[in-house]
Amino acid sequence: MTGLRRNLTFKAEKYLEIFPVIVFLGVRQCGKTTISRQLRPEWDYFDLEKSSDFDFITGNFDFFFREYNKHIIIDEAQQSPQLFRELRGVIDADRRINGRFILTGSSSPALIKEITESLTGRVGIIEIGPMKINELHGIPVSPLYEIIQGEIDNRTMDKLLHLDIRYSYDEVINKFLTGGYPYPVLQKDPEVFDIWMENYFRTYLQQDIRSKFPKLNDINYRRFISMLSQLSGSIINKNDLGRTLSCSEVTVSQYLNIADGTYVWRSLSSYEKSVSKSIVKRPKGHMRDSGLNNFLLGLDSRDKLLKHPRAGNLFEAFIIEEILMGMESTIQTGWQPYYFRTRNGAEIDLILDGKNGTLPIEIKLGVSNTIKDLTSLTRFLDNNNLPLGIVVNNSSRVKKLSDRIIQIPAGCL
Repeated sequence: MTGLRRNLTFKAEKYLEIFPVIVFLGVRQCGKTTISRQLRPEWDYFDLEKSSDFDFITGNFDFFFREYNKHIIIDEAQQSPQLFRELRGVIDADRRINGRFILTGSSSPALIKEITESLTGRVGIIEIGPMKINELHGIPVSPLYEIIQGEIDNRTMDKLLHLDIRYSYDEVINKFLTGGYPYPVLQKDPEVFDIWMENYFRTYLQQDIRSKFPKLNDINYRRFISMLSQLSGSIINKNDLGRTLSCSEVTVSQYLNIADGTYVWRSLSSYEKSVSKSIVKRPKGHMRDSGLNNFLLGLDSRDKLLKHPRAGNLFEAFIIEEILMGMESTIQTGWQPYYFRTRNGAEIDLILDGKNGTLPIEIKLGVSNTIKDLTSLTRFLDNNNLPLGIVVNNSSRVKKLSDRIIQIPAGCL
């Protein structure tokens, strides 16, 4: 698919030192196979969506693992839930050896259940999505993420002030328009992009959803995903969605869980540690890939995208995903993303909260910010006694907006 190096390579190498098996989980066509084979090109490779490989492995697990008990890659492992239970015995026969197996899988509740029940303590799970902007440009991930995964204190501002702008405004907007699925983006052909996206979405619905959730109303679920594309970057009202789809709030919750669990949607929880007593607790989220989202909305040009009435929300969703992909490429643990909103309308787009501190981030499509734009962020910093807040926008330079707020252009991400 592509020879470009993925940000998760370093993390995967570290996990192979710690665990007997690592599993790459993510949507189809995001590069799981590519990164697996780049990591260990000399290992034996099997694809469970290939009937001959499926029959060879599942026909007699004992024989297979006697011949191949280490240094193998098994693609699309969700096709055989029994595989994970068999792997447990193979691993436990010599638990001291790490770095033996690489598996890939498209997520589903059944797959996650098998992994957690069969391989707890033996497996490192790595989520992989479409490509981040630096990966498409073939350069290392921004030092921003190493900085903000450290202790968030008064020295963090000084470190951030030295960030370089790595991408032009046009390059950022182009990534916002096309997203990060490797094949259609690297082709650089709008016609190929549209054809690929149409077939990709059809495959997602017919192969991933229909096969994994056979009792699901697939027509209603397709409508639901189309509605989610319109709500990307918004707080979700399940009652309103249920009325539109003529289904219950319980069903809407099920649909949200499926969309999130199959990695097309990312749900963000409300940040509830704040001193504010008027917090909105409804779920918020966004489509993980801006290119797929724009395709579903019919936004096939830069002009249409930037003139869309919800362009600001869509850009917010795009930037949040870029930041989270950057954070996930590090080996930092113990952090979680949130959003914050009060019933009075105060809002923080993204909050990174972990053992090294709490970092609120506001995201704006424009190139500058007024004092009014900073009100919610300033108040949040004051109320929670925090040393630093970030505003991401399309400005042309990194600069301090106040003693505790720094402007970082999207081109630094």
